Amino acid sequence: MYSMGSQRETDAMAWHTRFVLLLALAGILLAAPDPTHGARIKDIASISGVRGNQLVGYGLVGGLSGTGDKQGTEFTIQSLTNMLLKMGINVDPQQVKVKNVAAVMVTAELPAFAQPGTRLDVLVSSIGDAKSLQGGTLLLTPMQGVDGETYCLAQGPVSLGGFSAGGGGDKQTKNHLTVGTIPSGGVVERAVEVPLQLRDRIHFILNQPDFTTADVVSKAMNETVGRDVAFCQDSRTVLVDVPENYRNHVVDYIARLETINVPVDAPARVVVNERTGTVVMGENVRISTVAVSHGGLSVMITTEPIVSQPNPFGRGRTVETKDKEVSVKEEPAHLMVLPAGVSLGEVVKALNAVGVTPRDLIAILQAIKAAGALSAELVIM
Repeated sequence: MYSMGSQRETDAMAWHTRFVLLLALAGILLAAPDPTHGARIKDIASISGVRGNQLVGYGLVGGLSGTGDKQGTEFTIQSLTNMLLKMGINVDPQQVKVKNVAAVMVTAELPAFAQPGTRLDVLVSSIGDAKSLQGGTLLLTPMQGVDGETYCLAQGPVSLGGFSAGGGGDKQTKNHLTVGTIPSGGVVERAVEVPLQLRDRIHFILNQPDFTTADVVSKAMNETVGRDVAFCQDSRTVLVDVPENYRNHVVDYIARLETINVPVDAPARVVVNERTGTVVMGENVRISTVAVSHGGLSVMITTEPIVSQPNPFGRGRTVETKDKEVSVKEEPAHLMVLPAGVSLGEVVKALNAVGVTPRDLIAILQAIKAAGALSAELVIM
């Protein structure tokens, strides 16, 4: 017997739980402090040129317990024989077994202002057909930037944070076994110069482009410095001139500017994830006068087996048939009128009164947007 109605009831309970969590989140947002208190400039913007740089290198992990690359992995064999040749050991590639060695790519991020001797965490990822890097050690690997120059040297034991064990056809695995880390396994050999002193202008780049926020940031900087030193180039970039008395103290100047609190403005946006039923709405979302009608339709299909047997001495045979019954139940529709200019809390409260689930809420928001009554950008993930 199969019941589609029971499945719909289970799904409805799951969506109801998520909807309750959504309402709780909305309550927290509504109870939060007034956003006009703002955020620090250092939290909403970055300085052009002050950033990390990606490093990458190719290396070998040795000391594996038979979980390395297979014999047919030619680049691992070639890399191993080349490394031995540089050490003065000439071997025949045909005689090399690589089951205890794995070819890997080593990646890391070189932070801004990193100096020679700085330690970095590196990530080791297998590129062959190794089964596990557990217990392996990364051999000395140079790491280059996009310019081809070597900026870091990496070496050390690989930490997986997991394991793999089993026997007799049973196996237990925890975490991913072909990717690991080496904490502080990289040593910076060359610094990337980021000259700040003697600069006459600094570029502040907003994380989220917005004309209103950029204008507020520039005005707050001018008010703090006491003169017109900042102006907006566009919705993302704020240009700030460095006064003469700060030319040799640019770090102090930046530290003074980045701690300024400014109100952050954001466009009205509704983000919808149809796969998980998640709906997130910003505080500036407004809805024009609109009527929302909501109703539910339940379809239940039941199947009951029926056995038909012949007479005791008849020549017939026992057969099984199925008796199917289909029932349809439609919940009465509810009509809810949302007046113009309602806020996030009022929208959630009204839709909750209608009794919608998160999936229903997604459909309603899409319909309201199509009707032109939703004054916000609708983002479907």
